Amino acid sequence: MTKRVRPKKALGQHFLTDLNVAKRIASTLDEYKNLPVIEVGPGMGVLTQFLIDDGHDVRVAEIDDESVEYLKENFPALDGRIIEGDFLKMDLDDVFAGDGKFCVIGNYPYNISSQIFFHVLDYKDRVACCSGMLQREVAERLAAKPGTKARGILSVLLQAWFDVEYLFTVDENVFNPPPKVKSGVVRLTRNTVSDLGCDPALFKTVVKTTFGMRRKALRNSVRGLLPAGAPLPTSELLAMRPEQLSVADFVELTNLIESVRKQ
Repeated sequence: MTKRVRPKKALGQHFLTDLNVAKRIASTLDEYKNLPVIEVGPGMGVLTQFLIDDGHDVRVAEIDDESVEYLKENFPALDGRIIEGDFLKMDLDDVFAGDGKFCVIGNYPYNISSQIFFHVLDYKDRVACCSGMLQREVAERLAAKPGTKARGILSVLLQAWFDVEYLFTVDENVFNPPPKVKSGVVRLTRNTVSDLGCDPALFKTVVKTTFGMRRKALRNSVRGLLPAGAPLPTSELLAMRPEQLSVADFVELTNLIESVRKQ
């Protein structure tokens, strides 16, 4: 057996030590045992072992050489299924050949958790479920409803395509080393939306632009998206701030902006 892996601050590693918590996280994919799974940042496999025991078809993405060696020696079931490298740079269409669905799970490194979910969005038509643990404030942001201060860019972009649930909170003392913040576990389940009803690229631009000026009413932030001298569209939405809008409101706003651009 290899020595235990040393957590590395540069990689944002905080290894979960509570097996009950790991089991609860693994159970978030209980409904998807017929689909392959990729685990992000398995570390020493505390979550991996439950995914394997539960019968999942598991692959793991690991950037830390020391963790890779540990997993190779201690998890023979992962033979040929350890993908070495940066998850954010992985082409998941290559990892999962064909066009079938798959799931994503992990105890996500705090320092790149938002980027991980943006990467998942790139494969929204193939990801049936994405769950796992991240910093509580970020987890709350993903699930934030309209009208709440936590609502942000990822809240809207993810909720356009996924049903997002905040499942439970995890205390600091079940990690090595303990982080300075609490953690939260979320689950994203792909919804039935196949067409937003607007230009998806413009929708993303509108969301990012308005939240870039989140303290201002939308009438101020959308001006830069319109041709010079073009009048603002007539809508009660323009008196609101971005965190007040639902996904449907952002779709409506996107269509209003597109109609002005076409005039």
